[in-house]
Amino acid sequence: MLDTATPFSTLVRTATEQQHNEAEHSSFMRDMLGGTLGIQAFYRYTAQLWFVYEALERHSAELAADPVAGPFVRPELARLAALEIDLAHLGGAGWRDELRPLPSTLAYAARIAECARTWPAGYVVHHYTRYLGDLSGGQVIRGTAEKLWELPKKGDGVRFYVFDQISNPAAFKREYREALDALPISGEETERVLDEARLAFAMNTDMFGELAAEFRA
Repeated sequence: MLDTATPFSTLVRTATEQQHNEAEHSSFMRDMLGGTLGIQAFYRYTAQLWFVYEALERHSAELAADPVAGPFVRPELARLAALEIDLAHLGGAGWRDELRPLPSTLAYAARIAECARTWPAGYVVHHYTRYLGDLSGGQVIRGTAEKLWELPKKGDGVRFYVFDQISNPAAFKREYREALDALPISGEETERVLDEARLAFAMNTDMFGELAAEFRA
């Protein structure tokens, strides 16, 4: 039975703990950040993120007025422009011609887009799993990438991880979680949203699995 006394942000974190660990400790991320894989793997991973964030940000203008999703649509979080700068740095002028989504990436982006169109609360948990992860664990990825491949500190190649419009990330994350706690959902919808949060992490793990297979080949 759902514990209605527990803040929703806590429910999400608890419900997704296993899936979060699986994604965080995937063999692809371990090998990439451990230096086993080269910068091409980082470029390929960054390219997959383009499809994910294009789906997240495609509907942001219309969702900004939505009573459920609106509080989470914050311009300082937008990542697509930074991703494109990084891809141009990592892949050169022809990076758009090289953009190839993995099947798991296509499925992930399609699910985000479907939620954005039809189910704002589902969109919110996809938004949460990505953007708050970028603000937190994403900083470890940035620092490691800078060292491994001698990328400019907080510069081109890792701009995706640099939130220069957020002066206090800890305070921002606290406010974001408070907005999660205030979501106007209850009962069966809450359970459905928690299932969607688990799915979001599972889809990330699927993407990592396909990337791992590609670089083992």
